[in-house]
Amino acid sequence: MPRYVALVDGEAGVYGVSFPDLPGCVAMGRTVDEALANAADALRDWINVTEEKAGVPPPRSLEAIRRDADTIEALREGASLAIVPLVRDTGRPAKANLSIDVGILEAIDEEAARRRLTRSAMVELMARRMLSELV
Repeated sequence: MPRYVALVDGEAGVYGVSFPDLPGCVAMGRTVDEALANAADALRDWINVTEEKAGVPPPRSLEAIRRDADTIEALREGASLAIVPLVRDTGRPAKANLSIDVGILEAIDEEAARRRLTRSAMVELMARRMLSELV
């Protein structure tokens, strides 16, 4: 799974995320966590649109981004760096046989029922959230 380096800046209530490797790919949020979750969505959407038109640049290493003059300036001004994974939707479901503790499976089923989701939809939702938190 490709991971892109992102710059996070802003202040309480207004945070922005941009990707040095992907011009125009930006996201906002009221908290850093919300901004990063939105950045994962923006990254996926930007890649999907750009890939069809002109191709997508591969992610540079964290070290290469740190040496970039614009990044150096942004860090001096208070920005921080984060890593955002590219999680793509293919639209093709796949069966997976998983072993899960019975108590955890019961909790998943209860929460899925509360949200009116299937077990599969609930597991996918949790996986998406967990993957976006890996930033």
